[in-house]
Parts: sequence; structure tokens; C-alpha cells
Amino acid sequence: MTRMERMLQLAGVGANEGVLIHKPSNMFYLSGYTGEGLIAAGNGFQVIVTDFRYTEQAERQAPGYDVWMVEKGVSHADLAAKLFAEKGIARVRYEDDEVTMRAFEGLKKAMPAMEFVSLENAPEKARRIKDEKELACIETACNISCKAFDALLPRIKPGVTEKQLQIMLDYTMLELGADSLAFDTIVASGENGSLCHAIPSDRKIQLGDMITFDFGAKKGGYCSDMTRTVALGQPKPEMKKIYDTVLLAQETCEAALAPGKCCRDIDSIARKIIDDAGYQGRFGHGLGHAVGIDIHEDPRLSQMCNDILEVGHVVTVEPGIYIPGLGGVRIENTCAITENGARTLVHAQKALLIL
Repeated sequence: MTRMERMLQLAGVGANEGVLIHKPSNMFYLSGYTGEGLIAAGNGFQVIVTDFRYTEQAERQAPGYDVWMVEKGVSHADLAAKLFAEKGIARVRYEDDEVTMRAFEGLKKAMPAMEFVSLENAPEKARRIKDEKELACIETACNISCKAFDALLPRIKPGVTEKQLQIMLDYTMLELGADSLAFDTIVASGENGSLCHAIPSDRKIQLGDMITFDFGAKKGGYCSDMTRTVALGQPKPEMKKIYDTVLLAQETCEAALAPGKCCRDIDSIARKIIDDAGYQGRFGHGLGHAVGIDIHEDPRLSQMCNDILEVGHVVTVEPGIYIPGLGGVRIENTCAITENGARTLVHAQKALLIL
């Protein structure tokens, strides 16, 4: 069964129903195509609708798909309407979390008699369980990230800026074979460590700083995600206590991962460890999230998610403590859920590195 067939089955798409896929990550998952346009499909047919710039690319990347090319005066919606009319489609499921109001008006204009209903994230639901090929891509991306981090460590010196460290890290991941970056790299030193999603600045690294790096490579279309916090020289005693607390929370939660466990319950383990250490309210984000084609996928390890972990899920475990005016610590591994628990895909040292 192809990914498209499995998604159609999961969504319960009937004989007179079609689907429209606009989201790039879903187009890639279902077809392998990485260009622009849309996919119009149903039981027994699947078509990529694009323009001249991408037709050959689509034919190469998605050999199981027909490729239709738009022309002047004929829109993507017009060609989708033509296809659905030929196939007797009366009801279309579309990505209502992706299509803009303007684009939706274009769809309705091209197909005035069509009934439109939500696809209800059926492609994303199909994407939750990673197969062996997907796991291999994610693990390769994690290995690249770890090697880049190890290469960066000797270059962390007093006077180097956060931006300079970001550039070094990004370049090294690309040099080691990353296709691209999974997301914008975070480098946060000293007092900037209290900013969960700090933007690397011109702040110069100083002795005594704790420095947080949150970064990832992308390989074969799949992301890695890891965070490490290191110290340049001896950190303040309070920061050392914070590090030890975060490390305990991270390792305890990673060890608790297993199929059948509730995502909310795993998050609660970290929250209790951090609260009991006296840092109530200083861990304000979820414990983790799934990783795949997109850097943030479902399920989430958070208080808002009651989903059950399954074999094939790939999730991050990334507790943190953030103290304004002092700094912060976050430690993160990407982990694959297995039949016997979980396997970490990130092997960089987690014990505090004092450089």
C-alpha cells in the first residue's frame, strides 16, 4: 500500500470524494515531490498540479503521479476542478489549516458545485509513525548534528560572539552533509539563556557563562533536534544546581518513554522534578514534540496532550529552567519509541561540559 492509499484509507475517502494537498511537507510525504503546486487525488488517481518550473522535477521525484501543468489563464484550482469533474468527484477534503481565505475563494470559484470539507489532518496522522527509512534519515541528521557540536566545542572561547558560534555550527552541519538546517539555530549565553528561543546576538562569550545551543540538521527531508548547555569556565553555584536539576528531569523522562505511556504523564514527571527543586513556574514550555519532515509534529509531550506513545513515534525530551537576569539551561535528545522503551538518536555528552 502506498502512502497516498494509506492516507485515503485513514481519512475514509469514498468513491465520489477527492482530496487536495497544499502543504509542502504533506506533498513531500505522500509523493516525494519538493516543488510548488498542489496534489489532487482520490481512489485510483493522483496528480501533481504545478507550473513549467517544476514539471520535470515532479516527474523525476514522483514517478507514480501524473503531472499536469498550469498555463496562462488556467490556475491550479482550474486544473484540479477539471480532474475532479472527469472523475465524478462531488466532495473534496482539503487542508483547512493551510489554505488561505483567498485561495479557498479561488477553489470555490473553480468548483462552484463542489462540497468542501476538512481533511482533518489525515496526512499528519499518517506521518506520526515513522518507517525504517524515515528513522534512518532522522538518525543520520542527528549524527550530523552531534558531530558538528563536537567540532564546535574547541572554538568556544572568551570574546567570540553568539552569532559567530551560530555561523560556525551551521556551516559545520552543512559541511558534514546536511541538506539544510532543520530550523534557525539558537545560541544563548549568560543572561540570554533565560530566553527559550533566543536569537543569537553580538554578545561576547565570557568566562563563567553557561551557553545553550539548540540546533538541528535536515537530511533526506527529515529533521534532527538537540540542545546542549555548556559552561565556559566554572559556572555560578546556582547555575550548576539548575543544570543538575534539568539533567535529572531529562534523563528520568527519557528513561520513562515507552509505548502505551501517556504524553501528559511523561511531561508531568519533568514538571514535578523541577518544581520540587524550587523552580516552580520556570519551566513554561512542553517537555517535547514529535520530529519528522517538520521540526514540530504530533504527538506532543505536554500537559495539553493525552495521546498515547506508539512504536515508531520520534519525540524530543527537552526540559529547561529559565531565570530572568541569571540565565537558563535546556538539555534535549531526540528519541525513537521502540517495543522495549525508547532509543536515543542523539549521543553527544549530557553531563555538564566545563570548557
